[in-house]
Amino acid sequence: MLKQRLITGLILGVGILATVWWVPLWLFSLIVGAATVYGAWEWSNFCRFKPIGRIAYVVMLAVLILLLFVGMDDALAAIITISAVAFWLGALVLVLRYPSEIKWRARGHKLIIGMFVLIPAWLALVRLKEMPNGEMLILLLLLLVWGADTGAYFAGRALGKHKLMPNVSPGKTIEGFVGGLAVCMFIALSFSIWNELTGAALVYLVLLSIVTAMASVLGDLFESMFKRERGIKDSGTLLPGHGGVLDRIDSLTAAAPVFLFGLQMAPPF
Repeated sequence: MLKQRLITGLILGVGILATVWWVPLWLFSLIVGAATVYGAWEWSNFCRFKPIGRIAYVVMLAVLILLLFVGMDDALAAIITISAVAFWLGALVLVLRYPSEIKWRARGHKLIIGMFVLIPAWLALVRLKEMPNGEMLILLLLLLVWGADTGAYFAGRALGKHKLMPNVSPGKTIEGFVGGLAVCMFIALSFSIWNELTGAALVYLVLLSIVTAMASVLGDLFESMFKRERGIKDSGTLLPGHGGVLDRIDSLTAAAPVFLFGLQMAPPF
């Protein structure tokens, strides 16, 4: 199982980095859009749709992404990004309240929630790619997401004693959470030194990286909440050893719009 997981992870990592660095913007948008649409297929399982309903949901989300791809402007992108940040603040409340009986359990609410999870993440990655040094910014975002997860894993195994959110994800610990943030702080500092950032720019990037890492943990917990409610371990089986697409991008769905919002508010460089 570990060997399979490592092989799949290596292939995914190489494919992702190649797509970020060498694929033109229009093709990058379509590739990320295709992954997002597949994520919608997995999300529709949370909604307990029958196959025809799942197909309809996927088509609807694909059409929305296509319309945004064709007709996107700065004003609309800003509205979607701000709405996504507000949504994730609300998502934090849902995670903290779980397993309280709240309205998100309804099928229609899950459908709408899935759109807020997936579409802004696609948009954020595309907008980051458009920026000067966009490839480097996406790489930093990915390193923060991976760093938060890897740091939490090793710190949790070595030091973990206190559960972070036992009702949502029993395996996560407060010590692991702090360890993940520490790794992300190191990544941000290293990135700042590499880009010769000093003073306020360095401090801002480190703070933004910490907030982004916290958002990535929230994205992971949020999907875990839906999987727990659905009674499944993984969102899908597409990726051997890793589960489904949502299992790989859950942290990114929250981290990407938060990171983009922070860069747009006060770009550090």
